[in-house]
Amino acid sequence: MVCGGFTCSKNALCSLNVVYMLVGLLLIGVAAWGKGFGLVSSIHIIGGVIAVGVFLLLIAIVGLIGAIHHHQVLLFFYMVILFIVFLFQFGVSCSCLAMNRGQQETLLNSAWGMMHNKTKEDLEYKLNCCGLLNTTATRAQYYLDVGTCTAPCKQVEICYTCGDKMLTHANEALKILGGVGLFFSFTEILGVWLAVRYRNQKDPRANPSAFL
Repeated sequence: MVCGGFTCSKNALCSLNVVYMLVGLLLIGVAAWGKGFGLVSSIHIIGGVIAVGVFLLLIAIVGLIGAIHHHQVLLFFYMVILFIVFLFQFGVSCSCLAMNRGQQETLLNSAWGMMHNKTKEDLEYKLNCCGLLNTTATRAQYYLDVGTCTAPCKQVEICYTCGDKMLTHANEALKILGGVGLFFSFTEILGVWLAVRYRNQKDPRANPSAFL
């Protein structure tokens, strides 16, 4: 049987959906790692990546079931939803890669300003740092935060700013998420094409005489 046959299309679509499930788990894991470190939920892109990961995981399960059973309805919804996921994932991935340090600092400053003092102190203690960013625009707030900081690093008088620690971690998380998401978003077009082709192919088991 040639590779373009029914069985080959079925196996290719099943394999692709297994890959999508792994990618979905990877996106969820990396995004949770970036959020859990203390990158604060201010960077809403992280939440968007988690949503894409969950959605991709669910649609991959639907696609896998549809491919195994050659279910026309499931495959149709799979194609439509996967294309929508592609558009959303492509946009989110580009945003992750395009976000520069200045934009990240703006988001962190905005979130830091809305935090209660107790939340700031807990975050400083957890990350072992004091203050957010020691810049001209934020210097007054920085010294206020340093004055109330209870991080262990104050005992040795060598404390990094929390902003620098978070931004370093944010760059790593955003680059991984953006790169992985962008690469696999193009494979989703392949998934849509395979699903369209597979739906239009006739199951040879439905007509055994075709092999006689």
